[in-house]
Amino acid sequence: MKILFLHPNFPAQFRHVATVLAKNPKNQVFFGTKRKEVEIPGVSKVIYTPSREARRETHHYVRPLENAVLQGQAVYRIAEQLKAQGVVPDVVYGHSGWGPTLFIKDIFPKAELLCFFEWFYHAHGTDADFDPKEPLNADDEARIRIKNSPILIDLYSCDRGLSPTYWQRQQFPSEYHAKITVRHDGVDTNYFQPIPGAKLILQNINLDLSEVDEIVTYVGRGMEPYRGFPQFMEAVSILLKRRPTCHVVVVGDDRVAYGRSLPDGKTYKQLMLETFSYDLSRLHFTGSLPYSEYLKVLQASSVHVYLTRPFVLSWSMLEAMSTGCIILGSNTPPVKEVIEDGVNGLLVDFFAPELIAERIEEVLNHPNKMADLRIKARETVQETYDLAKLLPEHIEWINCKL
Repeated sequence: MKILFLHPNFPAQFRHVATVLAKNPKNQVFFGTKRKEVEIPGVSKVIYTPSREARRETHHYVRPLENAVLQGQAVYRIAEQLKAQGVVPDVVYGHSGWGPTLFIKDIFPKAELLCFFEWFYHAHGTDADFDPKEPLNADDEARIRIKNSPILIDLYSCDRGLSPTYWQRQQFPSEYHAKITVRHDGVDTNYFQPIPGAKLILQNINLDLSEVDEIVTYVGRGMEPYRGFPQFMEAVSILLKRRPTCHVVVVGDDRVAYGRSLPDGKTYKQLMLETFSYDLSRLHFTGSLPYSEYLKVLQASSVHVYLTRPFVLSWSMLEAMSTGCIILGSNTPPVKEVIEDGVNGLLVDFFAPELIAERIEEVLNHPNKMADLRIKARETVQETYDLAKLLPEHIEWINCKL
């Protein structure tokens, strides 16, 4: 089989399937991407570069669509190069939304087009209007509607699609649900496994918490309202005052990965540090970490806080569960698909920092009583989200029409 993966941020959701397919000598695996870093053995990476960005004079509703078209054009050009070399894929599998899959049915009309459908945007009822302090206006509603344009083209054009959770598939128009299979990317439960009594030492950033008994952890690509960072930090301010031996470890970059940045140029980290008081000797910002160091954070966690708007579920929550963390998650649909309160984790109101602090203390005060939550969390991932089970199913899904 000849297969072409498409994702601007190599290898993203396709890391495991591309790696396995490339090990089979009967396959030829290509990966179209904008990212030059990182390699996978056996995968021929093909770099595409859009000719420009959307122009400032383009109507702001349409700029994401223009950028998607520009990415689609760039992919079309590398597809022409592959075709000239005699490479005509049997399958093209791409992430929908950024635009790389838009013109695949034109350049490779006989290829099976598979799309990874991560999110379909709605002005009301999910992430966009979740915070009552951020009401939407007519301009926002129109912009969000147009944002779905490249995704709708992919829904029409693709042969089959895949979404990682039922919550995420639910966001897509019901008339396309029959096209979309639900299957998570999978978590490597052999890698993300607990070490009872693990102590946290991160030598690369000179952090030694080996003598600390209470470690509260938080992980995110950025520090932003979409992942409840302001509410978490307000809860931390309360918690550190109440518990003089507790430490908090925040993993992630000081940036916004989802949603809007602050208009004055400040980061949310700066805003929270200015707004509330903290004992900074017990609040540790690690930045992004290599996987091996990130794993150590999870293994040493007393309680792991995961907050999210009704949006895409993060890999980090399932990785933390696989590592045997006690999860304190937001009482929002993507989390509730996985966590049942008091069974395999705890749930809390997203907008209640005082209650978040209280529930963290509930875990810290009763570590033995809460031990079953760790066991059940890992069992949940092993039963439903284990890479060892899902990866063969994913490969079979890719192959099923060939």
